[in-house]
Amino acid sequence: MSDDLPPLRDVIRRHGIAAKKSLGQNFLLDLNLTGRIARAAGPLDGVTVVEIGPGPGGLTRALLTEGARRVIAVERDRRAIAALEEIAAHYPGRLTIVAGDALEFDPRPLLDGGPVRIVANLPYNIATALLVAWLTAEPWPPWYDRLVLMFQREVAERIVAPPGSKTYGRLSVLAGWRTQAKILFDVHPSNFVPPPKVTSSVVEFVPRARPLPCNRALLERVSEAAFGQRRKMLRQSLKALGPDPLALLASAGIEPTARAEQIPVEGFVALAQALSAPHP
Repeated sequence: MSDDLPPLRDVIRRHGIAAKKSLGQNFLLDLNLTGRIARAAGPLDGVTVVEIGPGPGGLTRALLTEGARRVIAVERDRRAIAALEEIAAHYPGRLTIVAGDALEFDPRPLLDGGPVRIVANLPYNIATALLVAWLTAEPWPPWYDRLVLMFQREVAERIVAPPGSKTYGRLSVLAGWRTQAKILFDVHPSNFVPPPKVTSSVVEFVPRARPLPCNRALLERVSEAAFGQRRKMLRQSLKALGPDPLALLASAGIEPTARAEQIPVEGFVALAQALSAPHP
């Protein structure tokens, strides 16, 4: 579907929006690809989409073309605001532009009912920090019903890694505890301007309505201690937590000689529950 707006290359040239490495920017200019990402977020009729780092607005345009009721676009780069304002004029009342830092922005006061989805080609340098913030949202289930996000392929593989794999780690545990995460498709470097040195992947996260009950902060502490020394047995690596690690492991039903990468999400939840219990 065409939106009758000028080509993105013309927009970038006219507004002088060369991608800045310091902002983690790599722009997607292929409207077929931005359309594919927007469609990956499911039917958008009636949905408010929060987009982080829209840049010149390629994905923004696709989200609106695909029928999003409203897009809230958070952009830190002042150079891109004028380009986004042109899109807002083309779609009256459907694009809200927020000039600011996504790490400090809470979209909830701008929401007005109806489903909310976060869809973004995330700036590489803040992608993991943003994801952790969304995965640790309280209360849970969160204020969004789905995340569709682009990461470097290496980060995406860490997010969806199963127990036993070399890439399984703290991020895998957190994502697996609260969501069902899967890689939808890869995006070749040649699709970006400038081309990054790595392949990217689009990842979908569907929040679990009832994650296994445990204290989130303790789950993070346990996984941090375990994976901080991932080559060591848990009886050694969990000493950093304070209580006797053998007692914690026994309470959680985990062998003291196991290593972090062998423990499923349920095991880390059991360790967090054991850590929350009174200790002698």
